[in-house]
Amino acid sequence: MQRVEVQLEDDLTGGPADETVEFGIDGRTYAVDLNARHAAEFRRQLARFVEHARPARSRGRGTIRTAASRQRSRQIRAWAEQQGLVVAEHGRLPGNIIHEFEAARSGSPAPAHRSRRSPAKGKSSTKRPQ
Repeated sequence: MQRVEVQLEDDLTGGPADETVEFGIDGRTYAVDLNARHAAEFRRQLARFVEHARPARSRGRGTIRTAASRQRSRQIRAWAEQQGLVVAEHGRLPGNIIHEFEAARSGSPAPAHRSRRSPAKGKSSTKRPQ
């Protein structure tokens, strides 16, 4: 059996630290390891700003991609390629392509307009065929 012991080091003095203090400013988040005295001093210094501040909404990370969603995107791209539809190799799939894919899988009629592949392979085009 292996035992791992983690010892924090005060980032200001190099001595032993008691805790990791996390804080954020200007859209960035930071963490600093501090002993109890430095942590209290840090909080005391920020207290007058914190008491006048308002909580900010979390910016979040957007949509979390799962293996299943990546697989579905690959299926849609492969289907679109077979249909001669224009679709980028990476990035968000256009809503009309997703709609056509779902309509094809359910047996519903496809929408009237379709974007066909342009001569430059892999390049997106919004022009309609003439």
